[in-house]
Amino acid sequence: MKSRNFLYALISSFLLAALFLSGCGNTKMADDNGENEEATSEQAVVRIGYQKNCPLLILKSLGTLEKRLEKVGFTVEWKEFQAGPALVEALNAGSIDIGRTGNTPPIFSQAAGAPFVYVAAGAPKFEGSGILVAKDSEITSLEDLKGKKIGFAKGSSSHYLIVKALEKAGLSYDDITPAFLQPGDARVAFEQGNIDAWTVWDPFAASAQVGSDARLLVNGEGLTTDRDFFLAHEAFASQHQDVLDVIIEEVGASSVWSNTHHDELVDLLVPALKLDEETIRMAITRRTYGVDPITEDIIEEQQGIADLFYSLDIIPTKVNVRDVMKESNQ
Repeated sequence: MKSRNFLYALISSFLLAALFLSGCGNTKMADDNGENEEATSEQAVVRIGYQKNCPLLILKSLGTLEKRLEKVGFTVEWKEFQAGPALVEALNAGSIDIGRTGNTPPIFSQAAGAPFVYVAAGAPKFEGSGILVAKDSEITSLEDLKGKKIGFAKGSSSHYLIVKALEKAGLSYDDITPAFLQPGDARVAFEQGNIDAWTVWDPFAASAQVGSDARLLVNGEGLTTDRDFFLAHEAFASQHQDVLDVIIEEVGASSVWSNTHHDELVDLLVPALKLDEETIRMAITRRTYGVDPITEDIIEEQQGIADLFYSLDIIPTKVNVRDVMKESNQ
């Protein structure tokens, strides 16, 4: 009995010692100079949402942002989205901290009372967005879209483009049958003939032109600048302006590189997007990468989109886009 009690006591002593040492090991650590520092169980993380062929994908592939943010104690977590509405939904839910999307998703988000702010704007890219039809389609003009079924992602930049295209043709939104489809599903519907036209952006547009023999009825010229925007969750923006500044600076630097290194950019994007070289080259040669501060003209442009959508009952409430523009960018 004594030996058994002694064994129990010995085991208990070992367990208590292990717990004590474990606790000490998790609260303090020594740096290279022998000084004690508080240990952190995990580094601060900035979660970034991106889409295919967007500046953030290029930045991700170059790997320069991680090196910059490591100096201020942040690591980066990347999350890919097919279209802007899903990205903005994740931003509003707090699943990501910053993301890049087209011009219309932020307006829908603001109408829903979401907590976000505009951080910066991208350069116009209207040449890579447009309305696609089959090569042998009877649709040869915007007027021919009347009565047709047109696919596009609801709340995306393509949603605005099709509204403006119809307006230019003297048609109304009620003159078409909308088919709300994400790019992947829309591609299938387009190839199977289940929709008459498809409004979409690069690289999806370029891929359909190259791989599905699609014909570009019109691009966005004269209809929209099709700017993209960098958005941040309101809470993250208020607490980590330094991190946002670094991200936008690196987007700018990677954009300059992209505009001057097309061959290298093709080599970078082909495996990243899993698309053929011809598609990638078409997409990148008809756009200019860049990041701009938010100006009065850009605010007015966004307000025009918001006002149009409100007049068409596409958004439920009237919004003032200036309310969610960062003051430092105005």
